[in-house]
Amino acid sequence: MLENIEIMKRVKSVKDTDVTNKRVLIRVDFNVPMDSEFNISDDVRIREALPTINFCIDSNAKSIILVSHLGRPKGRDEKYSLKHILKRVERLLNREVLFIDDFQAQKDLINSQSDSKIIILENTRFYEGETKNDESLGRELATLCDVYINDAFGTSHRKHASTYGIAQYADVKVAGLLLKKEIDSFAKALTKPTRPLLLIVGGAKVSSKLTLLESILDVVDKIIIGGAMSNTFLKALGHNMQQSLVENDLLYEALKVLEKAKHKGVNIYLPVDVVSTDDISNPTLEHVKITPVQDIPTNYMTADIGPASLRLFKEVVSASDTIVWNGPMGIYEIDKFSRGTFRLAHYISDTYSYSLVGGGDTADAVDKSGEKDNMSFISTGGGASLELLEGKVLPAFEILEKK
Repeated sequence: MLENIEIMKRVKSVKDTDVTNKRVLIRVDFNVPMDSEFNISDDVRIREALPTINFCIDSNAKSIILVSHLGRPKGRDEKYSLKHILKRVERLLNREVLFIDDFQAQKDLINSQSDSKIIILENTRFYEGETKNDESLGRELATLCDVYINDAFGTSHRKHASTYGIAQYADVKVAGLLLKKEIDSFAKALTKPTRPLLLIVGGAKVSSKLTLLESILDVVDKIIIGGAMSNTFLKALGHNMQQSLVENDLLYEALKVLEKAKHKGVNIYLPVDVVSTDDISNPTLEHVKITPVQDIPTNYMTADIGPASLRLFKEVVSASDTIVWNGPMGIYEIDKFSRGTFRLAHYISDTYSYSLVGGGDTADAVDKSGEKDNMSFISTGGGASLELLEGKVLPAFEILEKK
């Protein structure tokens, strides 16, 4: 795992190449949430791309082409068009931006731009070959640039034409400042951490994080497991979880993780009490109970960790010098079940630990808790950060030039 992180850390960045008077294509991640009126509710991903774009402007690049996906459209669906984010990008850059709805038909217009003109191409997923890493699409995108820069960590775990295929044909292929910052932050937390190193994992399913748990036992000193995924571990230990979400086919695997952790001297902490309900849609006072894990009421399901678990987890957090967090402790989107996740965010922010938050839900929960600015680093990638923690070399890093 650590060896693979070191490999990815060696990628060359845009600062290691000359973009002066060059046509630059930057694969950004502008996959931002919008409402039905196309109002952007969170533009963090756009803002995170600004340092690389501005670096290219300041370095007098001839033209700067921005390429991104948005959502999961089936064919050309106007509601997923990147034209809806154009005004926000122009406002953040304080520059006029040219929108190209079909780069294949408008190559002459693209190639005629100069003076660091900013260009946004239409949603890459409007092209059928994007998600299939189509060779011809990758080759065609590469003809638009002299330098290819990948700055989209959120899609760095996918072998798509705009994240992998294009780099096979680009003369120069390097990482953007965000991509470099992401891998350097993970390297700081995992390869040479200030110990003790604590991993906090939550979310819905053990299956999505089983590989992570198995691979990271050689790296961390202790693990907190919360959220619905803790139900499977608790049931494996003999507790009746009633109607809680449990992956029954993974009970044996959960026990193996606990046994392996014990063998390696890694302490695993599970909830000792839970907040449960028999009506998620209407969690009124009479439908919400706080009980020890062994006394969950009949036909109830867990929705958050309880106050005793929070006291336990607070002690574990306060005694850690590096903290990696991926996954909420409960159904934080519902007020009555948000306390566990939000309190945990407060506990982490109260420490002097290096804290790295990975995963879309976790980042959203930290933001809602008001502790966003008090974390050391919040990753922009959900699936990408998870696969990185699993010890994989992400395709986007694999194909870029190395030092």
